[in-house]
Amino acid sequence: MAYRLRALFLTVLAAQAGAPVTAQPRRAFDGEPSADACAELGFRLSPRPEYGRMMRQAAPGVGYAPPPPPAPTMAQKGGPSSMPPLPIPPVQRRPGQPAPPPTTMQESVVVTGQRYQRYPSQPLDTERYPNATANPIRQVASDPVSTFSVDVDTAAYSNVRRFLNDGVRPPTDAVRVEELVNYFDYGYARPQDRATPFSSYVSLAPSPWSAERQILHVGIQGFDLPKGEQPPLNLVFLIDTSGSMSPEDRLPLAQKSLSLLIDQLRPQDRVAMVAYAGSAGAVLGPTDGRQKLKMRCALGALHSGGSTAGGQGLSLAYALARENFDPKAVNRVILVTDGDFNVGVADPAKLKDFVAEKRKDGVYLSVYGFGRGNYNDTMMQALAQNGNGTAAYVDSLQEARKLFRTDFTKSLFPIADDVKVQIEFNPAQVSEYRLIGYETRMLNREDFNNDQVDAGEVGAGASVTALYEITPAGATPSADPLRYGHRAPPPSPAGELAFLKIRYKLPGEGRSRLIERPISRADATPTLRAAPEPTRWAVAVAGFGQKLKQDPRVSDAFGWNEIISLAQAGRGADPFGERAEFVQLVRAAADARSPSD
Repeated sequence: MAYRLRALFLTVLAAQAGAPVTAQPRRAFDGEPSADACAELGFRLSPRPEYGRMMRQAAPGVGYAPPPPPAPTMAQKGGPSSMPPLPIPPVQRRPGQPAPPPTTMQESVVVTGQRYQRYPSQPLDTERYPNATANPIRQVASDPVSTFSVDVDTAAYSNVRRFLNDGVRPPTDAVRVEELVNYFDYGYARPQDRATPFSSYVSLAPSPWSAERQILHVGIQGFDLPKGEQPPLNLVFLIDTSGSMSPEDRLPLAQKSLSLLIDQLRPQDRVAMVAYAGSAGAVLGPTDGRQKLKMRCALGALHSGGSTAGGQGLSLAYALARENFDPKAVNRVILVTDGDFNVGVADPAKLKDFVAEKRKDGVYLSVYGFGRGNYNDTMMQALAQNGNGTAAYVDSLQEARKLFRTDFTKSLFPIADDVKVQIEFNPAQVSEYRLIGYETRMLNREDFNNDQVDAGEVGAGASVTALYEITPAGATPSADPLRYGHRAPPPSPAGELAFLKIRYKLPGEGRSRLIERPISRADATPTLRAAPEPTRWAVAVAGFGQKLKQDPRVSDAFGWNEIISLAQAGRGADPFGERAEFVQLVRAAADARSPSD
């Protein structure tokens, strides 16, 4: 209405002055990007070349040309850049020069009905995963305290799904059981007070895969910020545009995914973009959430080609985030990549130190992985865990909708930092325990009270789930009792199995706060079937993850069919079909071939 009144007012003034009346074009602020609309905003959409055809039809002795260079980029403040992008030169060979030896890559592979192109820079089977040894069984008499940093990442679940949908079981190191368990919403009771942002859930039931043992289910539910209380977002999209990002399941999927995130932006939010390949550069200066079309055009202008200067890209993204830092906003870098950093600083340890240092300035880092074949999960985990952010893997547009639409607030609006969990087991009631998963999140006992020790971040409305397998006192232990030094356990409150502590910092605070509660026999059920639905489902998912990891502590009698039966019994409400999909994944795992086949 204001625009129409202004246009009418200008028309009247022009008529009174005798000037010709011309229609003033109204610039759109949102919509599907088109060549004309983007050109008006200073961007040229990059067409998707047929890479496979280009590779097959290249003349002998001449390397195929890379995609055309993009339109001039945007400077940090939003205007046309004075520095053109650095195009990646085509591969040229002198007449008569022999072609390089054939690569170990196939030209393409057919995966679940789709053809994904692979490239000479993409060696076969070079995916990297953290090598974490499964948590051991611990004796309560000598080691009664378990401490870990919370983990709300879900990357392992969607990555496992990708393997199983391809008919292959994932490598055991790719399976992080806690990330499989935490993929699902358990419907825990939500806290009502932002000042105490967590409520707890506890349940105890018999283990389905180990006789005489029990599963302790601990759930932590975070406070969900009302929309009116969500702070502004100051985001920098850091987008990998290297040659390895060319296939459809990488840069094109990343562009669609980020467009879904753009859908959620409000006028008070701001986004800048940095792209990196052989070098890094800003492609969009800080832009407010009303100018969604401009953001979509900046995404559409990106193309892939060149090597991966990931360290340089990180440095530029952090500098841009810091330049526009808002102490009242969520300041975060959103990295989308396959993790294949191969130019400049590429050592995970050095990059880990770099993002940990930037975290102290109030700029966090979340990492979203794409692609297959050379996916570097080790790098992704190192960056996300030390950048106070989440790590996710995007295997489909459906997963992108979950991350950037359904779970948008959980990943972008923190309610607590450095969240740690500590459980002390009562030796009079429990003789042994083992934490299922969280191998890369374990902390020393003394780290729990040390506010200088970093731990996980939890977003608005997010939950955290952990499972312990415990051996009750009196049951057959896994290890023989000590011949020497045995002593009777000290007196303890009647029926108290353990004591739960949750330590956290509110955003912006340097001193932690504490929530605690006892765990007693009143939290137990006599059978797993009688346990609450969240526990039955969590146990089914944990059993699935342990079977994929080939954990020897899970009985062979507990197989894929038993997991399916347990999951079906605890499926409950499934509005998005995620639990039905899980059951299908278990069936796929039963038929999948080994990754070594």
